[in-house]
Amino acid sequence: MSSRAGDGPPDDANSLIDDFGLYIGRAMGWPPMAGRAAGVLMLSESPMTMTQLQDALHASKGSMSETTRLLVLSGTVRRFKEPGSRRYVYEWRDDAWIGCLQHQIEGTTDLLALAENAQARDAALPERQRARLRDMHEFYTFMVQRLETLLAEYRAFREHGDPDHVAARDRAAGGDG
Repeated sequence: MSSRAGDGPPDDANSLIDDFGLYIGRAMGWPPMAGRAAGVLMLSESPMTMTQLQDALHASKGSMSETTRLLVLSGTVRRFKEPGSRRYVYEWRDDAWIGCLQHQIEGTTDLLALAENAQARDAALPERQRARLRDMHEFYTFMVQRLETLLAEYRAFREHGDPDHVAARDRAAGGDG
């Protein structure tokens, strides 16, 4: 990416955006372009149009369309029309990590429903396969519960600070902490 005025972020931001592409993309299971787009939007001071994102990332319209759809679906980016405009813009959500956790909970809940459905139909399967389905059900039950707890703890952390401090405060106030 160029660092000329108007052509995209400065070189130090480019390096950071490339790191986002590599590390966030990999950690989230996204292609590198989605990680780079996440970096551009996270570092942007204002919402960006599809064309601005294409220019900043030197990406095709098709690639950017797929990328923005993935970022919106993941809960980290919001797509909206600014007042008086017919064009959609994209911006990094202020609560992006909450959106990310909500997306993970939704996907994990879907897999739990699949496990429950599979168990309801497993009578004809050999014991080994039924055991695998039980394991799947146990795992996704555990994961949904833990992710929901994690989301609640993270929300409390964002609102009040350190969750250990919040729990201690709640215990001191007579709550079950």
